[in-house]
Amino acid sequence: MSQVYLNGVFLPLEEARVPVLDRGFLFGDGVYEVIPVYGRKPLALEAHLDRLEHSLAGIRLDNPLVRTAWVSLLERLIQEATTDDQSLYLQVTRGVAPRDHGFPLQVPPTVFAMSKPLTPVPPAWVQAGVAAVTRVDDRWLHCDLKTTALLANVLLRQQALDEGAVECLLLRTGFLTEGAASNVVLVVEGVLCSPPRNHLLLAGITLDLVLHLAVQLGIAHAERPIREEELRSAEEIWITSSTREMVPVTRLDGKPVGTGQPGPIGLRLLSAYQALKSHG
Repeated sequence: MSQVYLNGVFLPLEEARVPVLDRGFLFGDGVYEVIPVYGRKPLALEAHLDRLEHSLAGIRLDNPLVRTAWVSLLERLIQEATTDDQSLYLQVTRGVAPRDHGFPLQVPPTVFAMSKPLTPVPPAWVQAGVAAVTRVDDRWLHCDLKTTALLANVLLRQQALDEGAVECLLLRTGFLTEGAASNVVLVVEGVLCSPPRNHLLLAGITLDLVLHLAVQLGIAHAERPIREEELRSAEEIWITSSTREMVPVTRLDGKPVGTGQPGPIGLRLLSAYQALKSHG
């Protein structure tokens, strides 16, 4: 049985319980973070913990643990897991209190963390690319916070799955924001482009690593608003996330992207990303 962390205790997953009055259950009043682990070494751990603090501050919830305590508990989960490559999941909610919309006073937050095996994406996804669809981004205006209130994202991604696609790319007032469960980069006229980081999308740790690699490789990059027509005529489209790394999108709304095959700029970055993983 896998060991998980819940409110200061390590215990088997099957024994972990949260009261029904937990605000994470009642309101989705909490935040989460996902950290990839390769060879029992977490990738970009500090950046992930920084983003966790940003999300907590955004919902006005104090960080329940100091940085060293987070690192210590995560290291224990990593070492006790049965696989070398893992996905760490952290969740903090506002805790257990009588159901009322107002913040409860002096209530300890619920802190949960677990490790599970990191499943690589199917090789065919990287070799041939995946299909994506577009939809209007009708989510709330604090998408920079990684909260547990993910119903809008769930519904949008399910629309993609219903159409045989892997991801749903979101458009707000005619501009690209992100995927339902990913960030997006694309190549326009030979330049790697990504939407500007603001409250309309989540700052992706994997995306930041990819952009850092682009600088190292001398690949031209622009962070700027991306119009819908640029998305539809892009030479390459790639989605990024902590658990899926980089995946090429080769069909968008039933039409080929570029040549219909993974493009050379993204493939260079993917190769560099694979090398980066071994260094943690």
